[in-house]
Amino acid sequence: MNQIRAWAAPAAGRALEVYPFEVGPLGPEEIEVAVEYCGICHSDLSMLDNEWGITTYPFVPGHEVVGRVVAVGEQAKGLKIGDRVGVGWNAASCMHCHFCLAGDPHLCPAVQPTIVGRHGGFAERLRVHWAWAVPLPDALEASAVGPLLCGGITVFAPLLNFDIKPTHRVGVVGIGGLGHLALKFLRAWGCEVTAFTSSEAKHEEAKALGAHRVISSRDPAAMKAHAGSLDLILDTVNVPLEWDALMAMLAPKGRLHVVGAVLEPIPVNAMDLLVGQKSVSGSPTGSRAAIDTMLAFAARHGITPQVEHFPMSRVNDAMEHLRAGKARYRIVLDADF
Repeated sequence: MNQIRAWAAPAAGRALEVYPFEVGPLGPEEIEVAVEYCGICHSDLSMLDNEWGITTYPFVPGHEVVGRVVAVGEQAKGLKIGDRVGVGWNAASCMHCHFCLAGDPHLCPAVQPTIVGRHGGFAERLRVHWAWAVPLPDALEASAVGPLLCGGITVFAPLLNFDIKPTHRVGVVGIGGLGHLALKFLRAWGCEVTAFTSSEAKHEEAKALGAHRVISSRDPAAMKAHAGSLDLILDTVNVPLEWDALMAMLAPKGRLHVVGAVLEPIPVNAMDLLVGQKSVSGSPTGSRAAIDTMLAFAARHGITPQVEHFPMSRVNDAMEHLRAGKARYRIVLDADF
C-alpha cells in the first residue's frame, strides 16, 4: 500500500489538518500526478462547509491541480511520466455512455467530480482517469494556470455551447474569481463586453480586465438605460439578484446564463421569455475537448488568472482569505509537503 499526505477537514466547520491516507494499486486507466500547485475555488469552500449536502469527511478539497505525471496505468493513453498536466472539476467518467461518446463526458451520469466521494488535490499526489488529466501548453505559466481548469472552463464553455460571435454584446455579472476570467476571454473573443458590479472600487479594474463599460448593479436607472442591449448575460455569482432587471437588459433572443451556484430559486416571468423569445440556462464546467480548446485559446492570447499564492501549509489562512472575500481574484496553493 502507498501512503499520500493531504490536508483534510475531519468534519464540517473544522479546520483542515494533515491527513495521511492509504491507496491501493494504480488502476489500469489511471494516472498519478505529483501535485505542484492547486487553486482554491469557491466550490471547495462550499464543499468544506457541506453547503450542498454531498460532502463526505474526512474531506480533502482541491480540483484545480497542476503537477507532473509520476505513474501511468497500463491502459492509460496519451501520457507519460514527466508530463505536466492539469486536473479540474472532474476526475473520471464512464467513457461508454451516450454523453461520453457524444463528446460531453462532463454530463456523464456516472461522472466522478474530483472532490465528491474522493480525495482532491490538497495533497502530495492525485489519481484520475487519464482522459481527465489535461496536458498543459508550455506557453501558460504553470503556477497560475490551475484556476483555468475549473473557473476558466466554466465561463469559456458557454462561448462554445451557444456559438457566441465577436459581434455579440455580452454582460458579465460579478467581477470575482469567475467574472474576471470571463472579461478576459470575452474581450479576446472580440465581443462588446459590459461588466456589472456592486463595487464602485472595481469599475476601473473591470475595464482593465476587458470590459468596454461598467454598470453598477445597484443603480436601477443605469440598468434601465441599457435595457434590451445584451445578447448574453453571464451570471457568475452565487447570490440572488434583481432578476427582472437583468431579463430586461436582454435583447430579443437574448439569454441569461447562470454559472454561479445560486442556491435560491430564480423567479422568471414566462411572458418575458415569450415576448422576446428569451432564454434562461445554466451549465457546469465543460468537456475535455472544450478544456483543450480553452487552454489553446488562453495560450494564444496570453490569458491567465489573476492569482495570489499561499504555501499549502497555510491552507487554512488561504481558505479564510477566500471566505472573507479578499481574494483578488483566485488563490493558488504551492505544494510544500
